[in-house]
Amino acid sequence: MAAPEGPLVVGVDSSTQSTKVLVVDSGTGQVVASGQAPHSVSGSGGARESDPEQWWQALMSALQQCGPAVGRAAAVAIGGQQHGLVTLDGQGRPVRPALLWNDVRSAPQSERLIEELGGPDTWAERTGGLPGPATTVTKWAWLLENEPEAARAAAAVRLPHDYLTERLTGHGTTDRGDASGTGWWATATEAYDEEILSLARLSPALLPTVVHPTEPAGSVRRLTGLPLAPGTLVAPGTGDNAAAALGLGLRPGQPVLSLGTSGTVYAVSRRRPVDPSGTVSGFADARGDWLPLACTLNCTLAVDRIAALLQLDREAVEAGGSPVVLPFLDGERTPHLPRAAGLLYGLRHDTTGGQLLQAAYDGAVFALLAALDQVLDADADPAAALLLIGGGAQGTAWRETVRRLSGRSVRVPDAKELVALGAAAQAAGLLLGEDPAEVARRWDTARGPVFAPLAVDEAALHRIGSTLSEAGPLLRQESLNSPS
Repeated sequence: MAAPEGPLVVGVDSSTQSTKVLVVDSGTGQVVASGQAPHSVSGSGGARESDPEQWWQALMSALQQCGPAVGRAAAVAIGGQQHGLVTLDGQGRPVRPALLWNDVRSAPQSERLIEELGGPDTWAERTGGLPGPATTVTKWAWLLENEPEAARAAAAVRLPHDYLTERLTGHGTTDRGDASGTGWWATATEAYDEEILSLARLSPALLPTVVHPTEPAGSVRRLTGLPLAPGTLVAPGTGDNAAAALGLGLRPGQPVLSLGTSGTVYAVSRRRPVDPSGTVSGFADARGDWLPLACTLNCTLAVDRIAALLQLDREAVEAGGSPVVLPFLDGERTPHLPRAAGLLYGLRHDTTGGQLLQAAYDGAVFALLAALDQVLDADADPAAALLLIGGGAQGTAWRETVRRLSGRSVRVPDAKELVALGAAAQAAGLLLGEDPAEVARRWDTARGPVFAPLAVDEAALHRIGSTLSEAGPLLRQESLNSPS
């Protein structure tokens, strides 16, 4: 292997299902080593939980898989799944398993908190959007009501990336990008909102310090078995979507559609987003701009589950027919239907399994594209290529469905681990005194094939939209197996 052209940096992606680590040459963006270790998620119905200790063990394992290169790294940053509620005792140990972003049991608390602060407009003006069941503040409210002993035992409240960064440094820190997804950090003031914290009965003393994008979170302390060298610079880290935006080197107005466990559409904006409808989350990004984003709970896993039920390969789609599948298997965040279940409509004698599978893809993509216009600024280029990322971006059926329903050209970046690459770019930027997005652009991380636009399938869009509108009351009343 050629000698590195710049210092080595480490980027981490601690996602819902696994931890991935990349050791990257800060000069060229070349990945010189990598590692990966899985996580487990427990819970049924609306519950989704993980033990944070397994994230740490997975990080250790993934780092060790990188070999000697990781010990030569000069800086590291953690990208992590957003929103998860991590409660720690006085010794820094988890009080209970973390409530993950896709745990929707806090839907009643979400509705109550919105009302108690003064309604949707007040929340949106303060925090950029509404506190849905994914938002950390509603999960804390659920914990207070359902497990008060655990809430009382909490000496610190953290997000997943905060937890791992604190294990590395010994200091409780977070960043503006991930903090903006909690519901208790106000985008209007870029500070914790004292009234919301009081409403949620959460002491600010339990929360981490929000460090500036150009400030370090600390340095790696000496820990048994940790292959990172003591003293290694630790960047602030951020949430997974903000990290992926860094990894792509996004410029304002460039749309992204991410197909993973969840589906997301987002773009960097110079203007602070404010959306009282609840469709768009008014996140901050990890640089100093904004990252308006819409997210669905049901994406690749939901469609794969339907393929399995049909005993079909995930690519075995067929055109034609008129079925509609709304794959809201875990309830849904966009549209706001936290208690919904999946719905199949329009079944005929001649409907094939492949057509049902295609309808599931259509239903998942429809929900994302319906939010795209609200995510993008009015002056965004409507003809700009849609950057398609995440595991689903490698699937032909996903890519062709996006092209057919969006009418946009699609670029699929060659780089696969964009969250870890974005974390590495953040670490490199802090180390070298550069803008991390410029670092990513220098690495040419968005390079990849472009697929020309297709004519929009207006009939499919109308069919899905009409079914969703007519079935709305049913979907809102549907109960999960364990709604509380």
